[in-house]
Amino acid sequence: MVPDAGLDAVADDFAQLRPRLFGIAYRMLGSVADAEDIVQDVWVKWQAYDRAAVRDATAFLVTLTTRLAINATQTARARRETYVGPWLPEPVDTTADPQLGAERGEALETAVLVLLEKLSPTERAAFVLREAFDYPYARIAEVLQTKVSNARKLLSRARQAVAAERQKSVDATQQHKLLAAFLSAAQAGDFDELESLFAAEVASYTDGGGTVRDASRFPVFGRVRVAKFIAAFASRFWTGMRVDWVDANGRPSVLASRDGVPVVWFTVSVSAEGIDRVYWVMNPVKLERIAAAVRARSAE
Repeated sequence: MVPDAGLDAVADDFAQLRPRLFGIAYRMLGSVADAEDIVQDVWVKWQAYDRAAVRDATAFLVTLTTRLAINATQTARARRETYVGPWLPEPVDTTADPQLGAERGEALETAVLVLLEKLSPTERAAFVLREAFDYPYARIAEVLQTKVSNARKLLSRARQAVAAERQKSVDATQQHKLLAAFLSAAQAGDFDELESLFAAEVASYTDGGGTVRDASRFPVFGRVRVAKFIAAFASRFWTGMRVDWVDANGRPSVLASRDGVPVVWFTVSVSAEGIDRVYWVMNPVKLERIAAAVRARSAE
């Protein structure tokens, strides 16, 4: 069979755009597997589409990806209503591609993705397109099939919702410094040091997916309670643990493994008051890809 040179060119063009499409889908869904499924679905549809009738392939594919992600978000939200314990987004390695195809880095941090879960699918899409990819309001309106005025309202509501629950974050260097101090204090079970690192309204969230015995099924709130919670399990939890630093979701984070098996990925959100959020992902399904990325770099 003679290769289809035209389709090869289409595949090359799609490959160049793929990081942006994945970036949109991942920010919408918080799941690498679900985002990859969306991008693959877009590719299948694009191959079968009358591409000659499309004036702007990039605009078409971004629109298709966003709309499929909106539909998937509605389905995912229904699944998460029965999720055991706190749900957190799957960490994604951003060492090789720090922006995940984005022109700007917003709407990628774990803390932001957690807050986006509370928005409607269209509010979330408007926020992602604007804050992560700097799309103009007219383009967002086209993607969401709405008026420009409504696109502005969607984004305004999304921004207000995020700002209402999130303090202004510090830069990655300061966040790394406090995460390192937190790791040292957590390993030592040093209650006083942990307490000194926390903001008054700190909260700790652990995602075990209902399958991990050590994962707390309820968030822990407050400086004293969180410090006690983390100090209490230090003596047994950190024994034999290997710690690897990894850039995930555009920020420094830590992957801890025992006997080659990933146990937990964690990071912190930091404001001017100190660490205000601690995120622990222990669900084995959500650790597979980030652990594979760390192993691959270690083998280089």
